[in-house]
Amino acid sequence: MEAVQQILIVDDDTDIREVLRIHLENKGYSVWDAANGTEALTTVSKNQDIDLIILDIMMPGLSGIDVCKEIRKTSSAPILFLTAKSKESDKTVAYENGGDDYLVKPFSQSELLMKVHSLLRRYVIYKGKSQLGTSNTEIRIQDIVINTATRMVYRESQKIDLTDTEYQVLMYLVKNRGSAKDARAIYEGVWNDKFLPSSTNTIMVHILKLRKKLELDSNNPTIIRTIWGKGYQIDEN
Repeated sequence: MEAVQQILIVDDDTDIREVLRIHLENKGYSVWDAANGTEALTTVSKNQDIDLIILDIMMPGLSGIDVCKEIRKTSSAPILFLTAKSKESDKTVAYENGGDDYLVKPFSQSELLMKVHSLLRRYVIYKGKSQLGTSNTEIRIQDIVINTATRMVYRESQKIDLTDTEYQVLMYLVKNRGSAKDARAIYEGVWNDKFLPSSTNTIMVHILKLRKKLELDSNNPTIIRTIWGKGYQIDEN
């Protein structure tokens, strides 16, 4: 029997939490909620099986960004930021600090459910818990080792912590080794969403973060190379 996917809602607005709970439970999800960042961190620490976190940015006490940073120390579960802030700079900060997607208030029920479904599909079905029982499969890129069964990435036995989306971007490039992929191809291939001009910045932020984590010298990358005029590429061995 397939496990029910678990979602944590973090928002200081009681009405928003209740509305989200109704929408999500009607779709068969198991829902947790927290009224502030401290409650959220406690919930995540006690339940490592949470599959998705919907996180408000502007909250009293710990902000959503601060909460995200702390969660990323122990969990790679996707984080969907829910916020009234819609500037590109705000989105960049969210992605740079471990967020996977961004939903601006007010939002429609269909838009919310679409993003939730997309994030969970990537995390649970394509690369998540259902694969943990399979035999280990290792992919080597220079001194980097990717274990696709556990979704762990290492350099010389030292674990490299990647967010859910960073891992997906990396695996997209791995699956297309030897072929340069531009921002549109990566965004549509990983996010499975409509590409917009602002999506280019989203890709650039994630590539930058991957390089900082994977490359020995992120200013002179040899793992994820820029092919000018074409996009980003991981070379074939």
